[in-house]
Amino acid sequence: MKTSQAKLGLHRGSRFALAVAGVVALSSLAACGGGGDAAEKPKENKIAVSEVPSYYPADYSSVLDASKKEGGELTIYSNTSEENWAPIFRDFQKKFPWVKKVSANDLDSDEVFQKVLSEHATGSSPVDLIVSNAASAWAEFAQRPDVLEAYKPAELAEMPDAQLLPNVYAMSKDPMTIAYNTSLMDKAPTSIHDLAEMVKADPKKFENKITVRDPESSFGFSVTKAFTDANPQAWTDFETLLPAARPETSSGTQLEKITSGEYVAGFFISGGPAFPVVDDSDGLVQVTYPSDGTSVLPRGVGIAADAPDPATAKLFVDFVLSEEGQRAVAEGGLSSYREGISGPGLHTYQELVSKVGQDKVIPVKYEVVSKEDSTAWLDKFNALVKQ
Repeated sequence: MKTSQAKLGLHRGSRFALAVAGVVALSSLAACGGGGDAAEKPKENKIAVSEVPSYYPADYSSVLDASKKEGGELTIYSNTSEENWAPIFRDFQKKFPWVKKVSANDLDSDEVFQKVLSEHATGSSPVDLIVSNAASAWAEFAQRPDVLEAYKPAELAEMPDAQLLPNVYAMSKDPMTIAYNTSLMDKAPTSIHDLAEMVKADPKKFENKITVRDPESSFGFSVTKAFTDANPQAWTDFETLLPAARPETSSGTQLEKITSGEYVAGFFISGGPAFPVVDDSDGLVQVTYPSDGTSVLPRGVGIAADAPDPATAKLFVDFVLSEEGQRAVAEGGLSSYREGISGPGLHTYQELVSKVGQDKVIPVKYEVVSKEDSTAWLDKFNALVKQ
């Protein structure tokens, strides 16, 4: 398969929508890289109902009052799975009980922005919040006039590293893992180089059995380019890996095919969808953090311009940055990054740092890449992918 030039604002194939009203039941979550033991259940997230922290501005009560006068609903366009969202919606509605319904779709990472822009052009859209981890697509979208509501979260003083772009904030910071089928691999690949050495040692076993994220999408382009920028020598490993690999457009598809055995392993697979699969697979699927560098991709959230429920959207942004919200983020399989979040079944940025070291963490930047740079990088990538 040959990928074309990155269409950083365009992608295809929506999958499904979800609506959460009331309390949602959650499956438990396991720690990364476990050996198939039963997942530990997170402890109950204690929520201060209808209360906000004392460090919030004195006039924040006006946001609460305005939210109560809205319709009691919230609509999110996202590329985030139902399982990732479930504890977040559960605890948000518990904290603000007048919010009776939160709806979110699960689109491809770039498609989120195309849907917003398409509806924006008609002058009518139900969207309140935009959530995606398509870094370069976010950067391009945020440059447009009148697409985002200006908002400085009350939590920003406690989370100064949350801002990714003007009016765009990191809900989570998710590691890009190596995922593999334990029944098909004799040992865990510990790095991209290690996986390449395995392929080199037994090319027939791995032919068309490795999956990588398609860099035609903003997600795939951003995480893979970040890795090669930090590790130029990785191109040597790609000379072995890419001819054996098949690009896919979503982590969900990659994980389904790794679970079924269609793929032996995949690299640069987001921990967000991967951790719940690991927990539910009874040891069949495991993930590792690449020791030669783990790309970390923030999941951005912003309030849509002309949101029907702007006050409730502000409450949501502050909630997902808060201590309560970051704990819910971690419970759903996304990686929280607020200090002090820890416990059984919770995934955090700090957990990653403790495993690979700060020097091996590769932050994926929210920035626009020039056409010349993206074309040159993709041409190099395409030259290695098996035709």
